[in-house]
Amino acid sequence: MNFVLFLGVLLILGLISTRVVKIFKLPNVTGYLVVGLIAALLCIVIDITSKQTSFTQEITQLNSFVSSIALGFIALSIGEEFKLSKIKEYGKDILTITFFQAFAAIILVDAALIGLCLLLKVDLSIAICLGAIAAATAPAATLMVIHQYKAKGPLVDILLPVVAFDDAIGLIVFAVSVAISKVIATGSPITFTSVVLIPLIEILGSLLIGFIIGAITHFGIKFFKSRNNHAITIIAFTLLGVGACQALNTIKIGGENLEFSNLLCCMMIGATFVNMAKDYERPTVYRDFDLIDHWTPFLFMLFFVLSGAHLATSAQEILNTNDSSIILPVGCIFVVYIIMRSIGKYLGSYVSCKITKRPKTITNYLGITLLPQAGVAIGMANQISSMEAFDKNNIGNIIVTVVLCATLLYELVGPLLTKWSLNKAGEIPDENGVYPYELKEKK
Repeated sequence: MNFVLFLGVLLILGLISTRVVKIFKLPNVTGYLVVGLIAALLCIVIDITSKQTSFTQEITQLNSFVSSIALGFIALSIGEEFKLSKIKEYGKDILTITFFQAFAAIILVDAALIGLCLLLKVDLSIAICLGAIAAATAPAATLMVIHQYKAKGPLVDILLPVVAFDDAIGLIVFAVSVAISKVIATGSPITFTSVVLIPLIEILGSLLIGFIIGAITHFGIKFFKSRNNHAITIIAFTLLGVGACQALNTIKIGGENLEFSNLLCCMMIGATFVNMAKDYERPTVYRDFDLIDHWTPFLFMLFFVLSGAHLATSAQEILNTNDSSIILPVGCIFVVYIIMRSIGKYLGSYVSCKITKRPKTITNYLGITLLPQAGVAIGMANQISSMEAFDKNNIGNIIVTVVLCATLLYELVGPLLTKWSLNKAGEIPDENGVYPYELKEKK
């Protein structure tokens, strides 16, 4: 396959899809996923007619390469939100709400899927991995609605920081869950080393690598003055973080390969870089992150398009097993995942808002605005599918299929529900530019 030509075509189709989804008032990520899905289906048809598997195999390899880099930059932007000053400003109430809604989703999805997997005799590692992925929330669709309708008010003020911290919690839980899932998937004996020591080394090791690289970035960038060199420095060290984690994954403890997380590593790079900056350096740091934000859109488009293609290739591999009994469990897992994650997000938000004595509008509608999933969740699923431990029984393909189908559904329905919630909370202005919630406060 001519990769350069193929990527160019995908980018053009991705651009065209943004105009199409805009007609239906849907987020761009929905269009990207659909384009990738269609492109992969065409490649599958070509492979079937030519009796080869070259196109689909190359798409899988290309997706693995692009997603690892794209996720590094997604995690970097999450780390930027971890400014200590901002955490102090938000206070313990925001952290309480974030923890409650994240862990409610994790626990409910884990509990329901473990029961379902036992009933259907499916590998339990699927349930544990999907439970961790359930915590992740996509800020892009939510922010799109807020900006499009110029929403503002108490609900928006809480929603933004909760979304920012939510993915960080998900990444840490995900690292632990994957380590436990690998033991279950490979049938290895459950020992202190496999369940506690290795996950601890992987998490702390990833964070340590990220801290060291983040500190080097902070000091190294001072040798350069131009904006372009600052951007290149941050890009280079982010790629270094991704590459370092992949290189160190060859280390073995007790016969098991370590799986350092490039997500955690790059999140720590961003957090270290932004927190080490002195007050007078902050404007330059924020400018540098803006420069990266201007560079990455094409990379994220490719990531989502290729993720859509990955959905098609994963589904094909499941069907190629010629085991029709696996199709029903995948459908059941998908339905239960959607239902239990939605309930967990809503109940966790509702209970925590009651505990922190938030107004009724926030208590009733915050959970609904936290439903969308996209980048981080897809990245977690892609990371699982690339691990050798999850090749057995199509575990990786099942997780990718469930998460990507859930993403498509959430990205179709999520923005509509977010708009409805903000409207009910009175934080979308009427035709006169008046915010209903302000009128209620005056009364």
